[in-house]
Amino acid sequence: MSLLLRNAMLLDVATGVYQEADLRCADGRIAEIGTGLAAPDSVRVLDLAGAPVLPGLIDAHVHVTAATADLGSLASSSPSYIAAHSARIMSGMLDRGFTTVRDASGADYGLCDAQEEGLLRGPRLHFCGRALSQTGGHGDSRGRGTRVHDDHPCCAGLGRVADGVDAVRAAARDELRKGAHHLKVMASGGVASPTDRIDSTQYSMDELRAIVDEAEAANRYVAAHAYTARAINRALEAGIRSIEHGNLLDDESVRLFTEHEAFLVPTLVTYWALKHEGPEHGLSASSHQKVDQVLGAGLAALERAARGGVRVVYGSDLLGGMHRYQNEEFRIRAEVQKPIEVIRSATVTAAQLLHREGEIGVLAAGAQADLVILRGDPLTDIDFLADPANIACVIQGGDLVTDKGL
Repeated sequence: MSLLLRNAMLLDVATGVYQEADLRCADGRIAEIGTGLAAPDSVRVLDLAGAPVLPGLIDAHVHVTAATADLGSLASSSPSYIAAHSARIMSGMLDRGFTTVRDASGADYGLCDAQEEGLLRGPRLHFCGRALSQTGGHGDSRGRGTRVHDDHPCCAGLGRVADGVDAVRAAARDELRKGAHHLKVMASGGVASPTDRIDSTQYSMDELRAIVDEAEAANRYVAAHAYTARAINRALEAGIRSIEHGNLLDDESVRLFTEHEAFLVPTLVTYWALKHEGPEHGLSASSHQKVDQVLGAGLAALERAARGGVRVVYGSDLLGGMHRYQNEEFRIRAEVQKPIEVIRSATVTAAQLLHREGEIGVLAAGAQADLVILRGDPLTDIDFLADPANIACVIQGGDLVTDKGL
């Protein structure tokens, strides 16, 4: 489809400056940007009358299969049932302006292929398959009284258990075999897991390095779930590229982030949502009690990391019926960051993490024609991004996929 946007205010996210111009899309790409662009008869023309235009948004920490906050139940759910939920969840993400997402465990090549082939409506999907977890780690959903572990390879679980260097190498190779864009490892305790502590470290350094070796051999990278400074710092020293959450990082963490050119992906909105609504969406009482341990520290960690020059990326990590709060992360982060900094985290910086620089997260000739048209300027009022009602149109690959009208 060919599409021409006239009289747009195009945001250069790198500089934070708007350019008043026309933009033409062709063959899924941005073909040209300029003033007074020609429009052949076959091209659809939209006059934006000065509306702000951003690159399509990128959420680098989602779980599109998380139909419930009771993550342990997913492993025994029907794959077709979870796929139906995933289609609904992904469609909602697209309407909220997210044209690309990185799944942080649960999604597989089937959902990725279905989206690429147009079988389901949603953002482009970068997936890791199942996250790697030690026995009793954040990806082990067994309660204390359950001895036998079944990874349910046919079903929609989020994690797989592997212990020891040889076993984690085999598990990493298996996820890469199935097309993973990156690997995910559980490097600390978590909220939704039944038997571990938030302040625990998980996996030995030898195991972590083995997983990183396998990813690098396949020209991929590793993301690590980690909360405490001790867990974060171990993961960074092992060569992990992105730290998910990172709520309890310290100054040494900031130094290691910059030294290793790693990325931090905070997910503040999920704790806010879990605190208010987690139990009604399936979060267990024991997991709900863990939320306070990480909720208060998140904003302080974000501020410390941003001040120290860490590359920060947008993430939401929402579960079940709480996916609808995906854009609320913009409002929460704006408490300690400038709006343009938060926007960069969901565009150009996220594209760097995904190794998609110049392809997504930018308005430039040759990039994917992924655009978000807003009803007001988010640089002066972040609510124009934090409230999806202010998103007028979403364009993905040059196609107008959401049109609420200007």
